Amino acid sequence: MRLRLDTLFGRLFGVLLLAIVLAHLLAFAWFSQYDKPPLGPPPEFSRQGQQTPPMGTPPNRPPRPWFGGPVVPLTFQFVCLIVAAWYGAKLLTRPIQRLSDAAERLSENLDSPPLEETGPREARQAAHTFNLMQQRIREQVQQRSRMLGAVSHDLRTPLSRLKLRLEQIDDIKLQGQMRQDLNDMIGMLDATLTYLHEQRTSEALQWMDVQALVESLSENAQDQGADVQTSGGCAPLRVQPMALRSCINNLMDNALRYAGHALIALQDQRDQVVIRVIDHGPGIAADKREAVFEPFYRLEGSRNRNSGGVGLGMTIAREAAERLGGQLSLEETPGGGLTAVIRLPRA
Repeated sequence: MRLRLDTLFGRLFGVLLLAIVLAHLLAFAWFSQYDKPPLGPPPEFSRQGQQTPPMGTPPNRPPRPWFGGPVVPLTFQFVCLIVAAWYGAKLLTRPIQRLSDAAERLSENLDSPPLEETGPREARQAAHTFNLMQQRIREQVQQRSRMLGAVSHDLRTPLSRLKLRLEQIDDIKLQGQMRQDLNDMIGMLDATLTYLHEQRTSEALQWMDVQALVESLSENAQDQGADVQTSGGCAPLRVQPMALRSCINNLMDNALRYAGHALIALQDQRDQVVIRVIDHGPGIAADKREAVFEPFYRLEGSRNRNSGGVGLGMTIAREAAERLGGQLSLEETPGGGLTAVIRLPRA
């Protein structure tokens, strides 16, 4: 296997190898200095009344200093390996952290600057692939936007012409049926385009007075003759304004469509803000509450297309809540009805 120093493996292997070699070289030098047998005293000739030490008697060894044992080299080895492990961990995590930060920026803004293609070969390859992915996603979104504009224009024009030609039909019953079908088609087209527009919309997070937003939506609905009330309050929250407005608007319209009234209740908690849109209409069975979040899903009975919906309002509301990092669920209103609960985290 060829070792390349511009790769993450090569750099990590080189750092660990250097640390091990340095630690062992110091250990060899240390022990060669302090573990050599000491030199004996110079040879002396026997004098009268003196005796030379007998053969095989070990010479007197000078005392070894406290730092001459294995403590210092082993400590140095330990420190070298810790530094090498720390630097190796930084080498491994730095490219991953850069990719994570770039992915977070991309999730908030498709036009975020591309990732710098620097560092080890693996990191450069990953950054290059990430930048290609970002470019392709941006091109696909732009292409879909152009297609949405074309669909909106090319379909609305013939539908409008058909509505005008209906006036030439003498059969009043047939004219009414065809007009209803055309209105349904236009409604489905508008709802689908709105849904696709909500999916491609990207906003930056900003601080917003949620209580003021809810009161404004309620006043606008009241000006149009709707029965919408508010209660409770909360401190400002970091959100995507258009996404939150779309979420509450769709839930409020859903309550007005099927119950004729709505109550928007705010509850401020330590770690989250809870928004409840309450109605006392026919409600939804427990086993169908998750199904209504599917696109174009319509319930039979009182909550169906005859009430004016095409099955996208709840889908748009949930996706908007999820873009805010929150959750949207449905509960039964005490006494009958439906309560939509939005939970938005403060973190």
